[in-house]
Amino acid sequence: MSIVLISRIIGFILFGALGAVIGEPLGNLVKASWAGSPQPIIIYQVFTTILSAILGFIIAPWISIKPISALRKQLSSLSAQTLIFGIVGLVVGLILSALLAYPISLLPSPFGSILPFIAVLIFGYLGVILFVSRQKELRSLFRLGGRSQDPDDGAKAANGFRDASRILVDTSTIIDGRIYDIARTGFIPGHLLIPRFVLNELQYVSDSADNLRRQRGRRGMEVLSELQKDPDIPVTITDIDVEGVREVDDRLVVLARQLNCPILTNDYNLNRVAELQGVRVLNINELANAVKAILLPGETLDMKIIQEGKEYGQGVGYMEDGTMVVVEDGHKYIGKTLSITVTKVLQTAAGRMIFAKPEQ
Repeated sequence: MSIVLISRIIGFILFGALGAVIGEPLGNLVKASWAGSPQPIIIYQVFTTILSAILGFIIAPWISIKPISALRKQLSSLSAQTLIFGIVGLVVGLILSALLAYPISLLPSPFGSILPFIAVLIFGYLGVILFVSRQKELRSLFRLGGRSQDPDDGAKAANGFRDASRILVDTSTIIDGRIYDIARTGFIPGHLLIPRFVLNELQYVSDSADNLRRQRGRRGMEVLSELQKDPDIPVTITDIDVEGVREVDDRLVVLARQLNCPILTNDYNLNRVAELQGVRVLNINELANAVKAILLPGETLDMKIIQEGKEYGQGVGYMEDGTMVVVEDGHKYIGKTLSITVTKVLQTAAGRMIFAKPEQ
């Protein structure tokens, strides 16, 4: 029996009992206002009981399970730091309202009995809002006050890693394969965390009926195996998960907010969604574009022309990092290596494109 059905049954019983209670005064009111009513009181009680029971059966989940589920989902999307500051703010607000409760209670009725309760609500709300909205400043203040302590104190998370050194790894990054080469060079200064749901998605891709997807998934499995075998690359497959979220990208973003750590990915959509929610992203594609060789107009280099360009007479070659080089009048040099002079460098959304001409 599902919890929704249980809530409907409870709502049916409670609202039915409530209808039976209000049926008698309702019947007396109808008979008093309509003297010609021959119906006995029991008829009104039965009517209100049935009507209230049906209403309770319908709306019970919306007043019990649905609000709790929505609150649980909202709380699961908050980071542990935000929850802690919210609780501290609530406690501070309640303390202030308690200090003001006695002098406010001395006010004449009805203010003396109503205003203390209103003060509790207002100060509790203001305390939560103030501490949550200013958590960064408050955290910096606490750090300044604790300089004499060990700088490593409080920086350890529950699983033993430093907050600043944990990096969540996306499925697309593992399938891409470049993560192993980058990690081996030491340019990833952190402990790679691979959630279990990312590993499950990688296994799902490996078992796909589509041949290309299956090959990509198996390539990702091989890359993951290489990462785990390298003793210089700290990798951990963790069972940390978030509840109430089904999509892998959404779970990664929520988990990154909870752990206060960045996401390593090359997925454009995940990159955008994470940045909109304040999560730091390490994008491998952006790193690849950043480390490409920079050529200025007037520089010369040797280039092998591979194919014709889109425009008439153009030839196309590629640098070692994959940058496309478009050579004017290069079509007659296809399959040959020649010296070229850079004329223009164009940065596009897809990467850097270089235009050149044969050196005279």
